[in-house]
Amino acid sequence: MSDTDAGCRGLMPCCPTYPTDGQDMKSCNTFFCDGRIRRPDRERLNGHPARAFWFTGLPSAGKSTLAHIAEEVLHQRGIRTYVFDGDNVRHGLCGDLGFSEHDRKENVRRIAETVRLFLDAGILCLCAFVSPLRANRQAVRDIIGPCDFFEVYVKCPVTVCESRDVKGLYGKARQGLVENYTGISAPYEEPESPDIVVDTSRNTIEESVQSLTDFILQVMTVPCAQKDAQAPGKAVRFP
Repeated sequence: MSDTDAGCRGLMPCCPTYPTDGQDMKSCNTFFCDGRIRRPDRERLNGHPARAFWFTGLPSAGKSTLAHIAEEVLHQRGIRTYVFDGDNVRHGLCGDLGFSEHDRKENVRRIAETVRLFLDAGILCLCAFVSPLRANRQAVRDIIGPCDFFEVYVKCPVTVCESRDVKGLYGKARQGLVENYTGISAPYEEPESPDIVVDTSRNTIEESVQSLTDFILQVMTVPCAQKDAQAPGKAVRFP
């Protein structure tokens, strides 16, 4: 069987999906093979569509907590899920990156490309990352695709986040012991048009998880074409 028969579509272009300082990809002479089993086949087997929910917010706003509890709720309903946790990926996939603007950009690029593979596998992805810059979050949306990308703004004032900080990183950042710490020595740009806002300073964990999972379950029923026809950041909203 030839590569063409197997579904290989041709040489990849010599440029990355997400530009990295103008450098070309170093794996240009490779073929992309679709395979015989496609994403719709996997989604039919799973019994639900794949989507990516990108949780953004200040450190200690509650992103990982919400993502993991929501995953448990969805798992109990038979939905195949995976949580991409900001700290966890830095123990492996992104372990060589720091917190400079360049490294933050590369961090979310790697995650977005990985999430895209999980979506192709038919998995619903819950992604908990500070991702403080709008430009980087837009780049993630571009990689994943506006049809599949839902921005979840986990809103919480920095004073409340700092009071919750069991790691003590806010205090270290104020002492100058931790550099480029979002909310203290590095900026956080609030989403301008998130798909849903979950205010963890005003709602309990239970209330926040309920509103979040209700939102996820409802948008999963919205056909891709319906969301894709809307402008980025203007997805179907469920208060």
